[in-house]
Amino acid sequence: MSEPPPRFISPHAEGEFYWTSGADGLLRLQRCGDCRRYIHPPGPVCPYCHSRELSPEPVAGTGTIATFTINRKEWIPGFEPPYVFALVEIDEDPTIRLGTNIVGCAVDDVEIGMRVEVEFEANGEWHVPLFHPLPVERAEE
Repeated sequence: MSEPPPRFISPHAEGEFYWTSGADGLLRLQRCGDCRRYIHPPGPVCPYCHSRELSPEPVAGTGTIATFTINRKEWIPGFEPPYVFALVEIDEDPTIRLGTNIVGCAVDDVEIGMRVEVEFEANGEWHVPLFHPLPVERAEE
């Protein structure tokens, strides 16, 4: 594997797929083959039914902002302020909340309940999922 981009990536055996799956433009989450629950962050055992039948599965890549912060101070090198860090509930399972950056709009335009869609920031083999606002006509579907 190549060096990860300057973001909080800490891949491990069960979760490496999450950071590389965006190569084809698809967001993938771990899913249990027995109880069919989505699991994030990925792990070796389903926390719901204790199955080991886990595999990555593509999801739509759309969701809703549950909460967010606007960071106006440079806390981490490579994160130029201002930037938005949000928890995005995925459409397939709103109990799964992905920690991510919101891009493609002014930071002051971000709102709780905003509909968003994944895009990927590529750096070698790594593809960091970020989210941008959905166009209004798609957000209302």
